[in-house]
Amino acid sequence: MVELLHKAEGETDPKYGCSPLKRPIEEHISKGVINLDKPSGPTSHEVDSWVKRILSADKTGHGGTLDPRVTGILPVGVDQATRVIHLLLEAPKEYVCLMRLHEEVEDCRIAEILREFQGKIFQTPPVKSAVKRELRVRRIYYVNLLELEGQDVLYKIGCEAGTYIRKYCHDIGEALGCGAHMAELRRTRVGPFQEDETLKTLQDLTDAYHEWKEEGKESTLREVIMPMEQATAHLPQIIIRDSAVDAIAHGADLAAGGITSLSSNVEKGSTVALFTLKGELVAAGESLHNCQEILEKKKDIMVDIKKVFMEPGTYPKMWK
Repeated sequence: MVELLHKAEGETDPKYGCSPLKRPIEEHISKGVINLDKPSGPTSHEVDSWVKRILSADKTGHGGTLDPRVTGILPVGVDQATRVIHLLLEAPKEYVCLMRLHEEVEDCRIAEILREFQGKIFQTPPVKSAVKRELRVRRIYYVNLLELEGQDVLYKIGCEAGTYIRKYCHDIGEALGCGAHMAELRRTRVGPFQEDETLKTLQDLTDAYHEWKEEGKESTLREVIMPMEQATAHLPQIIIRDSAVDAIAHGADLAAGGITSLSSNVEKGSTVALFTLKGELVAAGESLHNCQEILEKKKDIMVDIKKVFMEPGTYPKMWK
């Protein structure tokens, strides 16, 4: 369990900013993310464009591209949240895969190989990939064998971002000496997004949007579209004073004096998300110290800011 550790007292002025759950509906949409259940058939970019059309948004963006035939979780950010969605690209992923062996193999042998293909593995991206084809290391957190039937193997896999499941199946087939390929694939987790009550379809989004436009009912749309802060739930957090917000919104790095509390899992070099005392996402950056060091330090820069999400002027200027 990750704790939020206290560093200093801090109060927030209700005249500035707004709790993410209390944003006006138009702002809620433009700073929203959708835990979308991608259907088989369209590309991830086509799904993006459909969401953009449904919401009459200026822009949309997704976290982690899925092949057309692959289904499952495709987080989509709307307008201002499109930049936040990029924080999910390096988040751990989970899939349920149906792998088809080219010959029948003993069950115990399959289970043995799956155990071997955990931890650090070496992969060369497939020919049809968006990255350079060179050998690289990827971490497999777990592989759970779900079902075996003839030459069909159903398993659940948790893996580091950038792991190619199609290549993973091919390599297992090579290790078994019989050959194998990926028959079906569904993504079941992307960082904090998973298959739960927040997972929605394009039809859910369409119905909720029309319910708001035609009947003035916001509640369903607020359930389908979540605050963009949800896309950072997998990252360590640092809570900052109101007095530090505008300086960071203008690109300043975070100094020790601006911090009121932080997650116990902050490590040196880790990506951290910065929040106001009201829970609004301000920025993300690289922590220059671990949790204990930040708690003890009275001055110096604690976080090297990489991305700013809050508009300057949201909080008053308290810096020179």
